[in-house]
Amino acid sequence: MTTTPQHAARLLHALHRPGSPLVLPNAWDAASARIVAGCGAAAVATTSAGVSWSLGVPDGDALDRERALAVVARVAAAVTVPVTADLESGYAADPAGVARTVAGVLAAGAVGVNIEDAAPDGTFPLRPVEEQCARIRAAREAADAAGVPLFVNARTDVFLRSVGDPADRLAETLCRAAAYRAAGADGVFVPGVVDAATIGALVDGIDGPVNVLAGPGALPVTTLAGLGVARVSLGSALAEAAYGLVRRAATEALGAGSYASLAGAIDYGELNALLA
Repeated sequence: MTTTPQHAARLLHALHRPGSPLVLPNAWDAASARIVAGCGAAAVATTSAGVSWSLGVPDGDALDRERALAVVARVAAAVTVPVTADLESGYAADPAGVARTVAGVLAAGAVGVNIEDAAPDGTFPLRPVEEQCARIRAAREAADAAGVPLFVNARTDVFLRSVGDPADRLAETLCRAAAYRAAGADGVFVPGVVDAATIGALVDGIDGPVNVLAGPGALPVTTLAGLGVARVSLGSALAEAAYGLVRRAATEALGAGSYASLAGAIDYGELNALLA
């Protein structure tokens, strides 16, 4: 970043406009971040899945805090737009640990975070509401202590993990969203929702910016904008597409002995210049 953390954080807040959503093609390293920013992204978000895969570990709280923050620092150093970091469940066992993670995020140069309520130990799909609220409060207090208006995006996985009876998921999501907002979250991220009716109900029922996950088969940005969505994340989709290309190109070269899958690549000189 070439500006102050306070200014970058305020800009990130301002980019969350219902009906004119912030679109985030999530990056996983310095090169992908610079490419995304070069395509006109107003901010850059990391994807925990892409970061984890690039470091040789699976997604799902398997990555340690230090390595995750090192990537955040490289991404933030690579771009001049605000950066928001996917922290999974906070890379910590308790709220105090979440506060330390957030302090590390700010030191790394990011001004936004995603914190999810999925329980990493698998004993129950989601953390109890009050437990998650304590973690969100810790994140907010750590940012306040640093004097940075960090954008805290509270992710709830009720739909993504198919928690409970389908008929109850909207109500459970709205309940969690209200609690997380009261605990200090600025926005609410609800992955796993794809139909317009439910997305519209989320926008109507959540007092704050709503973030949805998009990818192949999802509603286009224009439709999501019309529903009042404030943020559209591609999550791990870009990383998945990149690794899919690796497999297609390798299969083609090793099988047919041809190289058509490599058409459309960014060439060596352009990539080198991009990172010079």
